[in-house]
Amino acid sequence: MMTASQGGTGLRITVLGEGAWGSTLRRLWQRQGHELRSWTRSRGEAPEPLLLNTDLVVSAVSMAGVDALAARLAPHWPADLPLLSCSKGIDPQRLSTASRIWQQQLAAASGQAGPSLAVLSGPNLADELDRDLPAASVIASHDPHLATLLQRQLAAPNLRLYTNSDPVGTEAAGALKNVMAVAAGISDGLGLGANAKASLLCRGLAEIGVVVDALGGQPTTLYGLAGLGDLLATANSPLSRNYRFGQLLAEGISEQAALNRIGATVEGPRTARAALALAHQLECHLPICEQIEALLAGRVQVREVVSTLMRRDPRAEVTG
Repeated sequence: MMTASQGGTGLRITVLGEGAWGSTLRRLWQRQGHELRSWTRSRGEAPEPLLLNTDLVVSAVSMAGVDALAARLAPHWPADLPLLSCSKGIDPQRLSTASRIWQQQLAAASGQAGPSLAVLSGPNLADELDRDLPAASVIASHDPHLATLLQRQLAAPNLRLYTNSDPVGTEAAGALKNVMAVAAGISDGLGLGANAKASLLCRGLAEIGVVVDALGGQPTTLYGLAGLGDLLATANSPLSRNYRFGQLLAEGISEQAALNRIGATVEGPRTARAALALAHQLECHLPICEQIEALLAGRVQVREVVSTLMRRDPRAEVTG
């Protein structure tokens, strides 16, 4: 069981995933005196040995790799080893967030509830954290002891951590904001101006709220670091891959060509498709996700996305 460090001794942390986010977290926590080990599929090493002699596992793999990795590790997972999930997105097959996939796989393997889990999310542009620029994030968990312990242990001079008890809302907001960042990139790429983008982000936040509510998340999460905070950072910075992806779409570049140009994981397209499947299951309406998916599928042209959203039936603001 993970315990608070004493006498200046740090945690033994295993980071799964060495993309931009996983590598940034590893370097950040190494500077704080923690003992870090990491794994990436590209090296061909077995991840199972890293579950031994560690205090915390941090999953920072892309959503595409979560299910297979969780299924592989679940039979070997120590009962008292906590997990911190940092992956953002919705799995298109399971229509689940990352921590729910881990929870399902670990519980199925153990026949019990599984170990304690937490989620880390917020406005976390990896490049800025790497340059020691200040940021804040939230650790969400149903286990208040774990959330508080991680808050104390993983904070850094440039990373302030808060806690909440809403992991599903935190993850839903973190996933859907990537779609809204794509839309924001399109808006800026087309030169539509500040009015259009402000309107888009307001309606985007409302759309995220529809999913948070449908999944049983807490309304307050929408206006916290994992909701509004993450949306503002991701939809306004060229450091955001989803925002840059939207800008490339605005130039008339295809989805695959845009992904090739960026050369790294972009969760927005995958999330848009998964969100629509989830919305069908939950019987809710996501107009911005619908238009982004239609553009990616080639059913509409980029400027049609804007006109279609503007032509929607009149409604009261609070109805979505």
